Amino acid sequence: MRLSTKGQYGLRAALDLADRYGEGPVPLNTVAEREEISEHYLEQIMGQLRKAGVVTSIRGAQGGYQLSRSPEEITAAEVIDALDGPMVPVECLSDDGGCKRSSFCAAQNLWKRLADAMDSVLGSTTLADLVEENRQNRGNEDFMYFI
Repeated sequence: MRLSTKGQYGLRAALDLADRYGEGPVPLNTVAEREEISEHYLEQIMGQLRKAGVVTSIRGAQGGYQLSRSPEEITAAEVIDALDGPMVPVECLSDDGGCKRSSFCAAQNLWKRLADAMDSVLGSTTLADLVEENRQNRGNEDFMYFI
């Protein structure tokens, strides 16, 4: 039930672009350096995000990647689904899982509730929400308390 490294890195890269939304395309090597992700691996991730319509790429000297829509319109679920597919806590809930025990499985309702909760959180959390939360958290670190 762990999010893959690809999903984690993809979300971090999308958040990096969201934090700079409106400033124009960001070169891949800049995102890779800021997020401490291998440039080669990030290139693969960004290709998948581009195919899913999350980011666009601009060629040329002033090129790079940018979000295809505003951070308020892109959810964490959209980014993660593009890279990992839908998040399911157990294999039997996946589209191709087909559990033969589903008619009498005592845990199935728990797994469904867990999947619904994950969908709800990821689907209702936008990149803008996460960027704003991070900015607030960083702002709180600037305060020093002395006794």
